Amino acid sequence: MMNNTEALRLRPPRHRVSGRAVWWWTTRSLVVVLPTIATPAVSMIFVDVQPARMWLLIVTGTLALLGLLVTVVMPQWRYRVHRWEITDTAVYTSSGWIWQEWRVAPMSRVQTVDTARGPLQRLFGLSSVTVTTASAAGPIEISGLDHTMATEVADQLTESTEATSGDAT
Repeated sequence: MMNNTEALRLRPPRHRVSGRAVWWWTTRSLVVVLPTIATPAVSMIFVDVQPARMWLLIVTGTLALLGLLVTVVMPQWRYRVHRWEITDTAVYTSSGWIWQEWRVAPMSRVQTVDTARGPLQRLFGLSSVTVTTASAAGPIEISGLDHTMATEVADQLTESTEATSGDAT
């Protein structure tokens, strides 16, 4: 925790998300990649024209290679980048894998704190915390937190926000 007299500055947050987030991101990727690969692969069954079958095979192979690359690389990369930290004065996040983003939201700007758990997140025991601020950049989301940790973070943010003077505008 930093004290209230320390200036806010953009810096890397300290905490990593849960290690189970890697499996969550991998599963989410497979949910998109597998049907994308299956579509041209299954189409080859119904196409009798040899040149068309060859093109469908090329498309299937290309999609499979790209899908495998994304499914293997993206979750590991995101895990290395995704970080978060809550202090007495601000919320710090770092996220992304191709486009990376660091954000700092002063407690005085926090308007709402929400938690969410989709079906895959529940499967992996994870949650997301969304911090809505008075920023035009939109809300800050901390995804891939252990469910218990997400609840603690939401509670801490709510308490800190209530204790911070200002009108969050």
